[in-house]
Amino acid sequence: MKPKKAVIAALSCGDADDVSLSLDELVMLLKNVEVPVAARVVQKRKAPDPAYFLGAGKALEIKEYAPPNEITHLVVDDFLTPTQRSNLQRLTGLVVWDRAFVIMKIFERRAVTAEAKLQVELAQYRYEIPSLKGLGRQMSRTGGGIGTRGPGETEFERHRRKLDRRIRGIEQNLEEVRRRRGERRERRKRGGVPVAALVGYTNSGKSTLLKALSKDSEILAKDQLFSTLDTVARRVSYRDGSGSFLLSDTVGFIRKLPPELVAAFRATLEEASNADLLLVVLDASRKNPCETLDIVLDTLRGLGAGALPRIVVLNKIDKCGESALFTAAEIRSRGERVVSTCAIDGSGFEELLGEIKKIFADEVAAKVQKDIL
Repeated sequence: MKPKKAVIAALSCGDADDVSLSLDELVMLLKNVEVPVAARVVQKRKAPDPAYFLGAGKALEIKEYAPPNEITHLVVDDFLTPTQRSNLQRLTGLVVWDRAFVIMKIFERRAVTAEAKLQVELAQYRYEIPSLKGLGRQMSRTGGGIGTRGPGETEFERHRRKLDRRIRGIEQNLEEVRRRRGERRERRKRGGVPVAALVGYTNSGKSTLLKALSKDSEILAKDQLFSTLDTVARRVSYRDGSGSFLLSDTVGFIRKLPPELVAAFRATLEEASNADLLLVVLDASRKNPCETLDIVLDTLRGLGAGALPRIVVLNKIDKCGESALFTAAEIRSRGERVVSTCAIDGSGFEELLGEIKKIFADEVAAKVQKDIL
């Protein structure tokens, strides 16, 4: 079997730095599915071509480049319509993926629990439905005249009905998961247990933070994208023994996260939107941590969690030296609370726990004041 090798492509409609960072991420994403990148193609256009996304001329250049360089895949750093994907595949003769497809492949590999597998399956089905609609129109032309049902159309409808039944079944199962989680949250609320949620870019060190703060050596913390697809929660005690809170870790974010995945993982992501406090974890060693903060905050706003109290946790400060000080200052200038940490050696944990304790105490005081009034 021929080894996979890709050309990655993007459109530049604005900031060139944004395109470069996004392509860097795509290289990293493809590395997680064992597809090396041989070349990058960036085309300046005001808008995507409706038929090919890239211009047809640029697609033909990629077609010519492919054979002598043993290219097997063209991966577009955006979301393609079924028509664009089909047209590009036909024109270039390459396997064509978009960013959403690559991310879903990684999620599929990382899914371990039954719930995570169901959520990934649901996202994949929703991603495929637009392609099936186009296929249905094509198959309906293979037989039958006006007022008749051709064999192609009948086969498509049978497949679509089967798919619809499977989607409904998965949605019902996940709705039950949401219901049970909601009941657990209500019990915790009645018990007065405050909840903080770790949110942030994928591979920013959230799981390592949870492992270190909770002192639970069994928590999986790997240096890989999307290592956590399920909600993991542990009790964390304050160092002075004055109390504790529940800390949860959930799926990481990334730019251009497919909407199908966000919708399918709603039950998991709701753990963040229902928390009392968000710990927004940033990797201080990234090229532009402030840009990743913007992406995380945009995602949180989309989940209805943008107004929750939060602390920005600038993690991995051991990897970047003094630049972390400038990053922290820039984030503070935006009005954010910032604590710098290293999850490996525990640097900054005392300050972080102190900030968490203060915020929870302020929330309790505000609630008491509200009840009095």
